[in-house]
Amino acid sequence: MKLITAIIRPEKLEEVKSSLFAAEVEGLTLLKVAGHGGEKVALETYRGAPMVYEFHEKIQLDIAVSEPFVDITINAILASARTGEVGDGKIFVRPLERVIRIRTGEQDVDALTPDPVRLHLPH
Repeated sequence: MKLITAIIRPEKLEEVKSSLFAAEVEGLTLLKVAGHGGEKVALETYRGAPMVYEFHEKIQLDIAVSEPFVDITINAILASARTGEVGDGKIFVRPLERVIRIRTGEQDVDALTPDPVRLHLPH
């Protein structure tokens, strides 16, 4: 099991989400973040005062997947998030020791699979 964290441009969110869902990767957490990487510092004027923007708005996606979905998830993000410009973001892949679905107590890979109740499937 792996935790895949992707930092992407906000304007690419819908495209990345669609790509992930098409690859049957549906469980994800989204956070609005700001960061500083290779992008240039932006200088703007606000009410006559110069403003320096060192941190750029980004979207962070956290996606826990079983081993067969690691490359599928990475490829879906790469295919949909890349513009070829500085600031496209990063993908981090980390091992997960343990995953527990709170409602049922299911653990590890069972906790990562689609929930039968949500999908209205027989148990």
